[in-house]
Parts: sequence; structure tokens; C-alpha cells
Amino acid sequence: MIVCHCQHITDRDIQAAIDWMRAADAQSIITPGRVYHALGKSPECGGCISHFVATMRQDDRVGVPPDLCNLRSQQEKDVHHEGQRQGY
Repeated sequence: MIVCHCQHITDRDIQAAIDWMRAADAQSIITPGRVYHALGKSPECGGCISHFVATMRQDDRVGVPPDLCNLRSQQEKDVHHEGQRQGY
């Protein structure tokens, strides 16, 4: 199925790019920009972005790698507020 008419990108192209990126680096975060870059293309009109992202989300491998989940909550535990209460 064609996802982007301007750049002639199909859902199979997106899946192939995701496969290639996961094989190259299993810990990378996959974004639409990275998929376009992997395909050697860039969005033109932007009308396909919502469909492009929906196609990406159908793949289970697009999510954030488990090692990178909850980093913010770990950083907040390590932050010292210079002796001030956290409400300041």
C-alpha cells in the first residue's frame, strides 16, 4: 500500500527500513525522520505524516528499547535540590 505519494513510499518500504535499522542497532529509537533518512528521502507536503506514523506504530519493534524506559524517573531520584524543598 502506498503511504506517501510524493516520495513513492510504501508500507513495505517502511517495514524494510525498520528491519534494517533494528539489525544495525537494536537500541536506537526509530522516528519518522530516521525512516525517511534510511530510505534516502524526505517528506515534501507532509500530508502523509499521520498515515506514515500509523504504519510505523503497527510494528512492535518501533517502541522504546527496554533499557531506555524510565530514564527520567531514575534521573529525578538522582537530582539533589541544593538543600531546598522540592516545591521551590
